[in-house]
Amino acid sequence: MRSLDKQLKLSFIIATIALSAIGLLFVYSAGTYWGLVHYTSSSSFIVKQAIYMAVSIGTAFVMMKSPFLSNTKTWSIFYYVTILLLIAVLIPGIGAVRNGSQSWIALGPISIQPAEFIKVALIGKLALSMNGNNSRSVFSFKHLGLIFLPATLIMLQPDLGSAVIMIVSSFVILFIAGYPLRFFTILGVSGIGAFIALIASAPYRLDRIKSYIDPWSDPLVTGFQAIQSLFAISPGGLLGHGYGNSRQKYLYLPEPQNDFIFSIIAEETGFIGAVIIIMLFTILLIATFGIAIRARNKHEFLMIAGMGSMIIFQAFLNIGVVSGLLPVTGVTLPFISYGGSSLLTTWMAAGAILHYAGKRNRTG
Repeated sequence: MRSLDKQLKLSFIIATIALSAIGLLFVYSAGTYWGLVHYTSSSSFIVKQAIYMAVSIGTAFVMMKSPFLSNTKTWSIFYYVTILLLIAVLIPGIGAVRNGSQSWIALGPISIQPAEFIKVALIGKLALSMNGNNSRSVFSFKHLGLIFLPATLIMLQPDLGSAVIMIVSSFVILFIAGYPLRFFTILGVSGIGAFIALIASAPYRLDRIKSYIDPWSDPLVTGFQAIQSLFAISPGGLLGHGYGNSRQKYLYLPEPQNDFIFSIIAEETGFIGAVIIIMLFTILLIATFGIAIRARNKHEFLMIAGMGSMIIFQAFLNIGVVSGLLPVTGVTLPFISYGGSSLLTTWMAAGAILHYAGKRNRTG
């Protein structure tokens, strides 16, 4: 039994480190020309990403060893501080606008994106708040309030991608905690209505749906990213053009080191490289839920499953977008895409998973 625990934990660690190492390689490859044009240095992205990586892995290590992670107050403080940051980001003069969304708080040379941190904070708060509930009395408006308060604040930015990831990973927790199926049926119907309302309230979302159905209807504006992404993936073939030989990174694909980095990986390493990335996320999924199933109690099970669901669903969403299977939504590829807030919160989730995996190993 202890041997299986170690194998699952080791598989999880290997997958996360491998994905992060691949991320460093391709942030450098994808960002060299973009960095040279916009920041006068081809190494600007890789230097920053290496720093982000060191800070993120260090934070994960601290969380893995921290005795405070099982404390309800720790996650409550984290949750409510992040809520305050989500409110602050909407205040003119505090929140910074990038790519049409007021999602950032600029602190000198450092910028943070509170919508990334709330994903982790919400899972921790929700898992602890549901601990001790049984399936007959699990439903609570408190749980829905914990989810929809930050979701509303994120949508005001607006940032549909982060809101969807946060809601889906939270609903995974509700589902495995015993929420009745009729709840999800009602919520699904309501969600369709809300989705239609969101599209109606912002014409650019309708444009994204149109470009998803037929990107060639507006190839230079709404369909541009989707088309350029396919132009990167399709010619890659089985083995790709070779590392560093992407053509789409030369200002054809906007910010290739970020949301569309999977396109560059597929272009340079082909079908084989893309499959390796998907296999690593599959290993991560299996290891995470293997650890969750063997958790000592309900709280730990919900925490691990929630953190893992967040990472895997975000990966699925990103790969679906860049391959044309889903409408364009601005989400990063976990462990791989360039960005401090995204990388830090992904490794925080990994640190929380390893924390509870370690607790089982210490207690037997």
